[in-house]
Amino acid sequence: MGLFKDMLGGGESLFKNEEALDLDFVPKLLPFRDQQQHHVARCIKPLLEGRNGTNMFIHGAPGIGKTAAIKWVFRDLADTTDDVHVVYVNCWQRNTSYQVLLGICDELGYAFTQNKRQDELMEIIKGMCNKKAVVFCFDEIDKVEDLDFLYSILQDIFKRSVILITNYKEWLGDMEQRVKSRFLPDVIEFKPYNRDETKKILQDRVGFAFVPGCWNAEALDIIVDKAAHAQDIRSGIFLMRQAALAAENASSRKIMPEHAQSAVAKLSDMLVQRTDDLEDDTKLVLDVIKAAGGGKSGDLFKVYKEKSGEGSYKTFARKVEKLAKAVLIKTNKIVGGPEGTTTLITLSSSKNLADF
Repeated sequence: MGLFKDMLGGGESLFKNEEALDLDFVPKLLPFRDQQQHHVARCIKPLLEGRNGTNMFIHGAPGIGKTAAIKWVFRDLADTTDDVHVVYVNCWQRNTSYQVLLGICDELGYAFTQNKRQDELMEIIKGMCNKKAVVFCFDEIDKVEDLDFLYSILQDIFKRSVILITNYKEWLGDMEQRVKSRFLPDVIEFKPYNRDETKKILQDRVGFAFVPGCWNAEALDIIVDKAAHAQDIRSGIFLMRQAALAAENASSRKIMPEHAQSAVAKLSDMLVQRTDDLEDDTKLVLDVIKAAGGGKSGDLFKVYKEKSGEGSYKTFARKVEKLAKAVLIKTNKIVGGPEGTTTLITLSSSKNLADF
């Protein structure tokens, strides 16, 4: 049948370094984030002088370089000194105080955590971190179920800077008062990249990831337009990988506009597949949100019940969270409005499907 006859020759690939398309990849130069990086460095600098550092609350939309900027600063810090521990924990993956403390132990190189209680882990961390300065970063902080670990760090670690990263500016206003009174951060906002900045970032990533000359200019512009509209660099990186794979599958030594369009279409197919995989009651929640064009969670719950929804409000909220994790909707918690704390729900689009 000649299944492999028309493919690129052995050892041929459009990819030079596919790892440069991983979301964890941090380039040697991170453009357009100098101001934020210098702010972070200024907050950490007192640790190098034997003093306490400044805490930071970093917010901005997904996919605009918050995590990459912090990891770039951490890499520079590690190249500068061995006198500061650097700890990074993703709270989407570790969303309880116990799990966060396990993550800190892992970052500090302490492996003997089996069968240890939460208070025992904190004592170990305190003993290690109080021997020298430490900078903590807790990414996706809005995903944690409790802040006991943060209270303990702010209370018991003497020379430290704590960085909290979230997509939601409002999350800080909802922080427990016992923690907020000790946290007292500098607030750093990351704004979306414009189209020219998006193009420069993706062109740089092409240089890292692909063999020279394999990208057609029009094909890259299609990817840039999608990523700029999405205001999400990750979606552009995802689309570049998919377009290159489409070109390789077609045995093309150049990534052409049709390959870029194929990558964009694949995003739409993935969205449909994710929707089809939902259980009936969760699909009803999504249908209610779609029909209303989004809205306040309480108002949407009323419509859900009118449509014979089976769950309580707590069950409804869990299904909303599931849809948000599947990137089918977006949620935004508004704190301190006339109606108290309210969750606003909006429809997502294929622009965020890079998270898959």
